[in-house]
Amino acid sequence: MNPPDTTALPAPGRRKTAPTLAGALVMALTAGLISACGDAPRLDACAWMKEPVDTAGRTVVLVDDSASVRGKTAGRDYAHGIGRLLSEVVDRKDMVSVGSFSGDSAQITWIAKDRSTDWVKDNDNAINQKKRKQQAAGCLTGLVGKAGSAAPQSGGSNVLAALTAGVSSLDAAPGSRSLLVLTDGLSTTGCADLRAAAFRDTSEINAIARVCAARDETPSLTGVDLTLAGLGQPAADQPAPTAAQRTWLTALWRKLCGAADPAAPGTSCTLAPTAIGTTGQRTPDKKPAPQDPVVHYADDRPETYQLPGAALFDTNSSTVRPQALPLLNDVAVRARTTPGSKVAVLGYVDPRGRPDNNQQLSQARANAVKKVLTGLGVTRVTAHGRGLPTGCSKPARAAGSRMTAEEKLQCDRRVDIEITRK
Repeated sequence: MNPPDTTALPAPGRRKTAPTLAGALVMALTAGLISACGDAPRLDACAWMKEPVDTAGRTVVLVDDSASVRGKTAGRDYAHGIGRLLSEVVDRKDMVSVGSFSGDSAQITWIAKDRSTDWVKDNDNAINQKKRKQQAAGCLTGLVGKAGSAAPQSGGSNVLAALTAGVSSLDAAPGSRSLLVLTDGLSTTGCADLRAAAFRDTSEINAIARVCAARDETPSLTGVDLTLAGLGQPAADQPAPTAAQRTWLTALWRKLCGAADPAAPGTSCTLAPTAIGTTGQRTPDKKPAPQDPVVHYADDRPETYQLPGAALFDTNSSTVRPQALPLLNDVAVRARTTPGSKVAVLGYVDPRGRPDNNQQLSQARANAVKKVLTGLGVTRVTAHGRGLPTGCSKPARAAGSRMTAEEKLQCDRRVDIEITRK
């Protein structure tokens, strides 16, 4: 007689604990569905752009992240200010790289490399193509915004060096090559350092171009379509150029990038007249930003007239000679026609007088010149007696030749008139 099958039925009062195979599968599937619904990963709308493709052209976008563009509170919003330019890139279906630059001549901070904007590849559906095209434009906008908010790696801005680095990154690219540089154009390092620029005439532009060529800092743009956007538009809380200075700045960069230069065949340089808005409140950098030099423009620096004391005063006198009035009238006209200007008169004496009288005489002479300028219609004039000068900044003879003792005395015994636009 066979023993009873004790596994056929559960013992009275106890439940069966081992699940069946079908039950286990149901439980596992249910758990997976619950997990997927409760913690679904977000889809990356830009993921398709990371897949390499054979493309007809490449574009590099470089964003200036120096202090003049970033500002202290809110910088320039290149991302949303260059929508038309980014749309043109997407229309071409280019492969795109995005980076930022500052004053280091060799360093680009790459935000993204080789992103495809080919919204047609493996995509025959017209509706899906339109969606992909919109995604590409939106993703590029986000990358440009990220580049604009990147902390600068060094102080200042070297726009020419950025052009050279951008061209270098395109060297091996097949098909068309495009470089889009977003900058205010206010270089403060390299051969195009504008901190001491006068922003006035073409002779200065030509001089800067010659220096850059002599230093071999001018990039070769042959075969590259270069576009500069944002020139003359620093952050709202930074010193800003006048309309005339923006025109000068545009002419400078047209010269430096070879626009319309018959001696630079194959060079394409476009200065896009794009108005760039400002960003919202900027998040402070996690670490202190590098110290940044500032371009103050010629109108923010004093325009100095050095008038020889012999033309203004008799020896040991603080009375302005009548013969000096036409000279002072010319200065007064300049001051009156400089909008919002203020004038400082600085009096100096030579070392032949009594030390205890130097300060008093220099102040009396400065006061006398101030009185004449005020009588000629100049407002906002201050007078300062400086006593003995610390040096002669404008030698009476050509550079490289030594001054005679008399020439040195004539230069020391002078009145400087500084006109500053405010």
